[in-house]
Amino acid sequence: MRTFFRNPLIRLLAINWLAGFAVTVLIVGGLYLTDMGGLWSLIMRSEMPIVPIAMLFFGFLITFTSAAMGTAVMSMPSDGSGGGGGGRRFRIRAPELVPVPVKAQACSQARIRRG
Repeated sequence: MRTFFRNPLIRLLAINWLAGFAVTVLIVGGLYLTDMGGLWSLIMRSEMPIVPIAMLFFGFLITFTSAAMGTAVMSMPSDGSGGGGGGRRFRIRAPELVPVPVKAQACSQARIRRG
């Protein structure tokens, strides 16, 4: 098991999974404690309250752990081969703007009114 966590990618993913888990616990716990929208009251009146509690928790868990892990992977610096990543070091250069000549016909106000 120790050799498993020596891999830096596995360690990065595990740390960010734990961060997503902590966010999930805070948000779901906050939803239940504040009884926002009567959610806790509604859950407690159901026949099997463990089912909606587990569904809400695991839905948030998948969402927040995936977001934390995905952000960590996409923020990794690239190896210099030109492929993605790099976080703040990655900048897109805008193409140089070149003016294009366009022919325009002049028309007087009198021509426009009759026309």
